[in-house]
Amino acid sequence: MTQPVLMTEVWRGDLLESQHFGHAVICDDTGQILRAWGDPNAVIYPRSACKMVQALPLLTSGAADKYGLTPEHLALACASHNGAAIHTDRVKSWLDMLGLKDDAFRCGPQDPNDKDAHADLIRSYETPCQYHNNCSGKHSGFLTLNQYMGGDAEYVDIAHPVQQACLNAFEETTDMASPGYGIDGCSAPNFSTTVQGMARAMAWFASAADRNDRASQSAVRLVDAMTQHPDLVAGEGRCCTNLMRAMGGRVAIKTGAEGVYTAILPEKRMGVVVKIADGATRASECTIAAILVGLGVLDADHPATLRYMNAPILSRRNIAAGIIKPAETL
Repeated sequence: MTQPVLMTEVWRGDLLESQHFGHAVICDDTGQILRAWGDPNAVIYPRSACKMVQALPLLTSGAADKYGLTPEHLALACASHNGAAIHTDRVKSWLDMLGLKDDAFRCGPQDPNDKDAHADLIRSYETPCQYHNNCSGKHSGFLTLNQYMGGDAEYVDIAHPVQQACLNAFEETTDMASPGYGIDGCSAPNFSTTVQGMARAMAWFASAADRNDRASQSAVRLVDAMTQHPDLVAGEGRCCTNLMRAMGGRVAIKTGAEGVYTAILPEKRMGVVVKIADGATRASECTIAAILVGLGVLDADHPATLRYMNAPILSRRNIAAGIIKPAETL
């Protein structure tokens, strides 16, 4: 089947009010498809769901060790964070370690999603900085790699050695040439691949402990950092953080814009990718939760799971009005 399939349903009362279609693939450690929904060959931008791939050159180059980066740094390099103090304080310290200021970033300013951080800016009559950007951890990794390489300031340019290193990592882990790239919200290139290619990359990360090469050892460190510090990968109230906590560090998951979700399952040597065709986050969260429940790594009745899968829709008076649930195809 090459068309997107029904993945998430939204019911209000006894009426099916909305439907979300998409593609998903589960790959094993050989890159073979174990199960697929929709079109495995659909070409997508993985967006922020591939940040662990973009962080690989930071480790394989030797830059991470030269600068003494900790698992917290590595978790932030893979993060789409809320801009809370636990994120921005660490990013600012990282910049200080590099001897750089906020203007070294090329990600652009962003109002923090964290309510306290947002309120603090208003109370102090300040505007958001680039370190508030949800991708500032990734860009701190770029800046570290760039300083190690001795590159020029425009590290987000496609021809820059930093982005060429990311492209190489992307093509090596997906095991295919990228057909192109787009510019992500943080101004960095985002390389396209197929749904299967991205799932193959996630399975490569999941099976990295079985191999002894430098790239695989680096992948293990990144996955460990994500699972050890789920609060840094996203933040309080976020699906990535909540579900990783619910799975007790057994699985690393990462959201991306426009309905993308990835999962790395080291115990099962599997990788998972979801792409919702209409880009709805509520559907990507419900779908990835349902797949993880089906794989036996997430408890269907865990309170965190129930925030996204079979999640109640409430009125503003907290009256039960409907439900967001996975389609029977899952």
